[in-house]
Amino acid sequence: TDWKDRRLWVTVLPIVGITFPAAVQAVVWYRWRLPFGAMLAVLGLLFGEWVNRYFNFWGWTYFPVNFVFPSQFVPGALVLDVILMLSNSMQLTAVIGGLAYGLLFYPGNWPVIAPLHVPVEYNGMVMTLADLQG
Repeated sequence: TDWKDRRLWVTVLPIVGITFPAAVQAVVWYRWRLPFGAMLAVLGLLFGEWVNRYFNFWGWTYFPVNFVFPSQFVPGALVLDVILMLSNSMQLTAVIGGLAYGLLFYPGNWPVIAPLHVPVEYNGMVMTLADLQG
């Protein structure tokens, strides 16, 4: 749970994670003018990540799944597709949508992480549940 670095995970992962949705969105928009390429790519990536996490972490090593849940890119991809649909401009989508994609990453993951950041007392020390788990 606390393996996600509080500084690096929030800054690097959205930058690396936008490349595949942006590429699929550009191809789907150029070929068919459909504004759901980013969501299609993100859902495919999320499915692949869950398969990987389940079979490799849980099925093979019995590592708890709540320690290795994948990052949520769905809110950013939704905003990316909506901006493309409303503006009909790849340039505006690249600037505004890319900014929104990066800025929505941490708030989009907060509902998954928030239950693990409640304070608990353990051996006379107060720490978060994520710190206690590992």
